[in-house]
Amino acid sequence: MLRTALPKIITDTLPGPKAKALIDRRAAAVPSSIRCGYPVAIERGEGAMIEDVDGNYFLDWIGGVGVLNIGYSQPEIVEAVKNQADKYFHGMFNIVTHEGYVALAEKLAQIAPVKGEKKKVFFANSGAEADENAVKVAKAFTKRPNIIVFSGAFHGRTNLTMSMTSKKAYAVDMGPFPEGIYRAQFPNYYRKPEGMPESALVAYYMKSITDVFEQCAPADTIAAVVVEPLQGEGGFIPAPMEWVKAVRALCDEHEIMLVADEVQSGFCRTGRMFATEYWKEAGVQPDIIATAKSIAAGVPLSAIIAREEIMEAPAAGTIGGTYCGNPLACAASLKTIEIMERDHLAERSCEIGEKVMERYKAMMEKYPVIGDVRGLGGMVGIEFVKDKATKEPAPELTSAVVQECAQNGLLVEGAGTYNNVIRFLAPLVMTEEQLAAGLDIFEAAVAKCISCK
Repeated sequence: MLRTALPKIITDTLPGPKAKALIDRRAAAVPSSIRCGYPVAIERGEGAMIEDVDGNYFLDWIGGVGVLNIGYSQPEIVEAVKNQADKYFHGMFNIVTHEGYVALAEKLAQIAPVKGEKKKVFFANSGAEADENAVKVAKAFTKRPNIIVFSGAFHGRTNLTMSMTSKKAYAVDMGPFPEGIYRAQFPNYYRKPEGMPESALVAYYMKSITDVFEQCAPADTIAAVVVEPLQGEGGFIPAPMEWVKAVRALCDEHEIMLVADEVQSGFCRTGRMFATEYWKEAGVQPDIIATAKSIAAGVPLSAIIAREEIMEAPAAGTIGGTYCGNPLACAASLKTIEIMERDHLAERSCEIGEKVMERYKAMMEKYPVIGDVRGLGGMVGIEFVKDKATKEPAPELTSAVVQECAQNGLLVEGAGTYNNVIRFLAPLVMTEEQLAAGLDIFEAAVAKCISCK
């Protein structure tokens, strides 16, 4: 049974002959700018496993880049989508009210840790759309034109979210970009200024925000500060809680909306349903949450959540869209959340994360190329460097480890400002045997790539 199988490569080469034929067809029909460096053409997926068209088995620690926290082809979700498909595929919410949209909005309003007693929710189709709509809502509520984002941030590939995203490799030849987007430093403590004591770090990184007020845009023109509770593309860097508290206080002082981009960190990935539950436990909450990815087990959907007074600010017709809150996606999402709560996948995320962190930290002691290991719950990053003292990034080694893992049936993906981090985004339904096998493949790949340098 694929769901409980272990990685197994049966072809002499990767990609195998059938996969290579499909990958060649892809190259002829699809723009190469939609990059793919993996030798995999999927036939089917179950749990945390992929079978390719040649019969090779791969353990997937990418999970559609955080989309498959609940795994591939969860039978109850498949059935929920089939049941909805028997009724109707589509019903635009501007035209007809459908039960799934309303029920899912009610559920997310109940569980999302945003400020306020009465909350409202609306839906979009992707993480970028969620982020863009969160900014639109913040601007409508505050009547202000500007926002602050951070170094290392990734928010999407629309025109607005490309400009919000830090790494400009995602925006080559795509300008001009919108005005009114200003960037402060994200608190990456691993790469803090040399010699700076930890006690000074919050003040240091907060100054980069207040510098925006002085040098770029006054505080009373800032609609929102948009932050990932744990940076994804930026290198799996958790926002330190003392810094989050300081940002919340600054936003309160200047009546700025605090927007949490939970596109990648939501739906049990970090050991909570939302990573901002850690914020709430520490006494602070965002004003707006934008979330997507694992919300609907792979069916396109995203959500924007805030208290009622914020959500009622946009003028009629300025939010929404044709496919937003599609009935099939809402059915998938409702069942996904039900299963996550019933099967305690947030707790499972913590269990997996503890075991991965333990193994990665042991590797860090053993291999001088591992500079840092960090994360929350089952969202873990491991950073590779050429030298632990200088912290010079090692992107070539990182890429080699990714490819070596794939050749042995484990799919992992890079990240980070310097392309020297490997992210752990495995489905939370992975078995203990699969986790152990994956960790063994990963460590063997690191050891082999170091020896080949």
